[in-house]
Amino acid sequence: MEIELWWLLVLPAFFALGWIAARIDIKQLLKESRALPRSYFKGLNFLLNEQPDQAIEAFIEAARVDPETIELHFALGSLFRRRGETDRAIRVHQNLIERDGLSAKQRLHALSELGQDYLKAGLLDRAEEIFLKLRGTERDEEALQNLLEIYQQEKEWAKAVTIANAMPNHSDHIWQKEIAEFHCEMAANEMLHERHDEARRLLNEALAANRKCIRATLLLGELAAKVGAGDTAIDHWKSIEQQNPVYLSLAAEKLMAAHIQLGRKEQGVQLLRGWLERHPSLDLLDAVFRVELETGGAEAAYTLVRDELRRNPTLLGLDKLLEAQILVVPPERRPDLELIKNLIHNHTRRVARYRCDACGFKARQFYWRCPGCGGWETYPPRRTEEFDITL
Repeated sequence: MEIELWWLLVLPAFFALGWIAARIDIKQLLKESRALPRSYFKGLNFLLNEQPDQAIEAFIEAARVDPETIELHFALGSLFRRRGETDRAIRVHQNLIERDGLSAKQRLHALSELGQDYLKAGLLDRAEEIFLKLRGTERDEEALQNLLEIYQQEKEWAKAVTIANAMPNHSDHIWQKEIAEFHCEMAANEMLHERHDEARRLLNEALAANRKCIRATLLLGELAAKVGAGDTAIDHWKSIEQQNPVYLSLAAEKLMAAHIQLGRKEQGVQLLRGWLERHPSLDLLDAVFRVELETGGAEAAYTLVRDELRRNPTLLGLDKLLEAQILVVPPERRPDLELIKNLIHNHTRRVARYRCDACGFKARQFYWRCPGCGGWETYPPRRTEEFDITL
């Protein structure tokens, strides 16, 4: 294939133009970098070395030298907030908002940062006011997320439902889960004030939002039990096995109490035994153990725990077995067993924790909302032992 003669003239021209453009860009970059205060680069260096205190001092000095550097003030305000100096962060961002010549985009950015400052400082009413102003702007999604956090902190569940419904992709399961939990929070408050019809309506809305909402099913069972509808309550609690069997331990004692009230104690015991056999867990074992101890006596409770420990050997199970064994052995053997049990119990009490699936936060009690990351239903009622034992 022959090359046209004019290409031989055009190609060098293109190379020459590219070289000139690159030289101009480099000169402009060098000019701009020389115009920046030296303390600005010192601040960046401190940030890269994870020294925020020194970075703040350097950026303060840079801001004094060149007060017109908008991005520098944003960085400074953010650093103040991260260090917990929210009053200084607020002043920085308020000064930015009041500055003349700020572009619309920069003003929205400053408003958003000021809202974050108020939120970090616990001034929720002022933060809410800021983020409501940002609704409908290019920072709408960010405003929604922060408003949702504010309403959860304030326990304004109806407002939280409205915001969650407005979130982008709100039909996704995670938002439906949260919407259902907000309805459950409102329903629990209605139940506390004996407003059963309104509570039932809210719980049905929770299940309409998320048909696998365990909490709504549990509360519907409690509501039915309160008004004397024991069979309905039992049906609600039994349906948890289809929703998520991990949560069966939360319903075990309630379900047994309903069976006893209806005069069907043995049927309740058999149901709980079946749950434990199909879905073994330490928490369900604990619940069934107490039921066996109250209904069948010490021997029945001991046999239950012994068989379960053979099937699923754990230190927590061993602790429960020793508790049962102390009740059935002769009095002269009890001191030795109590000594062993106390040693194991004290150890397992330190290491047995509920653990958030989202952030790994551990606690001794169960939460519907994780205290660490704020996630809903990320905290299954299933204690785990955070160590391995090699025999």
